[in-house]
Order: sequence, then structure tokens, then C-alpha cells
Amino acid sequence: MKLVNLKQAILQAWKERWSDYQWAINMKKFFPKGVTWDILNLAEALLDQAMIGPAPNPLILSYLKYAINSQMVSYSTVLTAISKFDDFSRDLCIQSLLEIMDMFCDNLSCYGKAEECIGLCRALMNSLNWLLRCSAFYTDKLKETLDAVAGENHLCMCLQRLGSILSSTKNRALIHIAKLEEPTSWTSLEQSLLRLAESISFLPSAQLRSQAEECVSLIRSIPIMLSAHSDQLQNTGFPTVHAVVMLEGTMNLTGDAQPLVEQMNTVKRMQRIPLHLFLLEVWKACIVGLIESPEGTEELKWTAFTFLKIPQALAKLKKLSQLEADFNEDMNCAFEYLLKLTPLLDKADQRCNCDCVSLLLQECNKLGLLSEPNLENLAAKRTADRDQAPRLKSSENSTIQPNPGLILRAEPTVTNILK
Repeated sequence: MKLVNLKQAILQAWKERWSDYQWAINMKKFFPKGVTWDILNLAEALLDQAMIGPAPNPLILSYLKYAINSQMVSYSTVLTAISKFDDFSRDLCIQSLLEIMDMFCDNLSCYGKAEECIGLCRALMNSLNWLLRCSAFYTDKLKETLDAVAGENHLCMCLQRLGSILSSTKNRALIHIAKLEEPTSWTSLEQSLLRLAESISFLPSAQLRSQAEECVSLIRSIPIMLSAHSDQLQNTGFPTVHAVVMLEGTMNLTGDAQPLVEQMNTVKRMQRIPLHLFLLEVWKACIVGLIESPEGTEELKWTAFTFLKIPQALAKLKKLSQLEADFNEDMNCAFEYLLKLTPLLDKADQRCNCDCVSLLLQECNKLGLLSEPNLENLAAKRTADRDQAPRLKSSENSTIQPNPGLILRAEPTVTNILK
């Protein structure tokens, strides 16, 4: 019954020519609070009404775009709705759907509940299958059509979206998760992939053939993503380093840093840990400790330990290194790996109400552990990731004091205590 009412509300908005803003206000009046638009299938209802004619309805499409931009609907429900449209002969409708995908496919992220993340994975795989079917349709059409230029343009649009989605390792990883969750859907995708692959040789343009081959290759690499990196994964976990750092931060916070330096150097040499992975494990341990520390005095202690004592200890460790120039490159490499742990860093930033990585980079630069160009490059990458991260509500933010900034402003005093 709610879906019928939703359809009626959309039709009323179209008949009365509501603006997108007016439509959003009235929709919230029509439907009770507490019911999410995804449960009501708002995205699908809007697309169904917008795609009734030979060309898309621009007014109803504007409602959908407003719903996407204002986050009334999730990306996963929009992708799912798009993947259900199968009349590929309606070129204008296909073009509009591709433009809608452009609005958010570069910024897909998995923040939220587990079921929401899995839903996004499934929706992304379904939309990939849809793009493959669309590409295969236009490939077949090129064999028959008299207007080769238009056919090539339509195929190029599909292949560009395929390439955009598949160029992201994160997106391919999400699709890999969906493959494990729904093997039947993956089998359907493989059939669509085979259909496109068999038609590549018939494409008239070398550029189109190259684009299509690249997309096919990337999709075929998805099932072996884990096995391709399994050897590396076996050698990237070093719990002893984590334990040494956590023990020092918990039991010996204000003690001399020299014993810690000697312990870390011993562990590194005995376990033959590459320096960049060793440094990565140190930073991971610090950030985990920062996130899990109890509020109050313990949190302040961990903050001082992470942002002051550890950088100073690593500066002493650098002096023990035979190749000090290589140490800086390994530090840069460690931070590059650390930046890939986006959820961990976002959690730390939320806990501390600041950009933790930026402050760590500045301390390392100050102590000669990181060059200025590397600092700027790493800081820019983290800033780009933070722009996509969910923000705390202002009421929550206001109650959280940025302890790292407080500690760093009192650095001389704190350093004397730590010594």
C-alpha cells in the first residue's frame, strides 16, 4: 500500500510541477517519521516513473538527483534500481542512467552497518553486470546499424563507466565480497562478460577494443585478488611489535625511551622484519591503543605516547640504522601503507576530533624522519580520504577536546616528563 501511495505522491508532484526542493519537503510531510526511503524503495519508484516514455522525464529525474545529493536514498538502492532497467534500445534513458551513476560512483564507501555494506557490494556487482549487458548490446548493435558513429559513442559511454568503476581497487574488492556472498549473481555476470569478450574483435575502433579488453581483464582479475596477494599477506603481520608497543604504552609510559628503542631494534633484527613493515606495525599499534584507551587520564597518556614518545624513539632508532637516508624512505612507505587503513584512521580521528595522521607527519618531519615533499604528499592523500569520511554531529563534536593538539602545544613540558 505504501508503494502505491509513493507512486501517487510522485505523480502528484509531476502534475503540479513541484520543484525538487518543494517535492522533498512535501514527501517528508506525506510519510511518517521513522520510515526510511530505502525501505519504501523511493529510488526505484522514481526511476520507474521517470523511464515510462521513450525519453526520460526530466522533472522526475530531478527529484531523484535531489534525493541522491541530499542522501534521502542510499547509493546501493540507486544502483540496484538502475540495474533493473533492461530496455537498452532506449538510448536517451540509458544515457540519463549513466549520468546518474557519474554522480557518486567515484565516491563509494562502506561506512555504516554491516548489512548496509554488504548491500552496497551486491548493488555494485549488479550494476557492473548491467554495464556489461549494456556494452554487449551496443557491441552487437554496431554490427547492424548504419549509424556507426552514434553506436560507437553509446558503447564508449558504457565502457568509460566500466573503466571508472573497475579502476578503483576498493571497488573491485567490494565486488569480490559480493561474489563470495552471491555466487549465482557472479555466474550471471560471467556470462555477460563472456558475451562482451566474444564481440571485442568485431569492434571497428582500436580505442574501443583497447577499452573493452582492459575492462574484461580487470573483471577477470577479481576472483584472484586474494590469492595474488596471499604471499604478501602472510608476511605482513608482526604481533610481537604490536605487543612491545602496547606494553610500553600501558606499563612504562614515562620511562626512558632508550630501552624501548633497544627492544624494538632487537625484535626487528631477530624476526628479520623489513623496516617499512616494522614502522607500519608501530603506527598501527599506537593508533589502536589511542582508540581503545579509556577516557580521561589514560587517553591523555596514550596521546602523549603516540605523538611524542614514539616519534622520539623512532628518531633514536634511525641513528642505529646504518643507512639513515633509507630510513626516511621506509618511513614514507610505512605511512603510504597506513593511509590504506582508512576505517582505522577515521575511527582515530573521530575519537580525537582531529587529523591524527597530519599531526604524526608533522612530528616526524620535525625530527627529520620524513622529508617535506613526502609530508605534503601524504597529508594531501589523507585530506582527500577525510573529505569522504562521515562527520560527527556538531553536538557530539563540541564535547570532544582534541587531545593531540593539547599535548603538542605542551610538548616541552610533556617531553621532560617522558624523559
